Amino acid sequence: QVQLVESGGALVQPGGSLRLSCAASGITINIFSMGWYRQAPGKERELVATITSADRTNYADSVKGRFAISRDNAKNTVYLQMNSLKPEDTAVYYCNAEYYRGLGSWNKYWGQGTQVTVSS
Repeated sequence: QVQLVESGGALVQPGGSLRLSCAASGITINIFSMGWYRQAPGKERELVATITSADRTNYADSVKGRFAISRDNAKNTVYLQMNSLKPEDTAVYYCNAEYYRGLGSWNKYWGQGTQVTVSS
């Protein structure tokens, strides 16, 4: 059974920092592309950052220069370091794991989410 368990969400003041963690079990993340997505109330889920199995990273324009995604394959964990947080970063943050098996077939998994609230 595959599980992605996010942690680290909290209430933080504008300008503050948080580090989110996503601990995986039931899969070995070194072959997966891992990502963080977020969903604010009344909005669709959106990509925040991804990191491939080759450690190539991609970020949403809204978080470039402020957020950093990283992975520790030995710990089977992915992280999202969030700095200079803004109220518009408030959302539930979800961890994602994807593996392309070929011939159009994917293994995709999601965590349950962790709440990040940026407010004074």
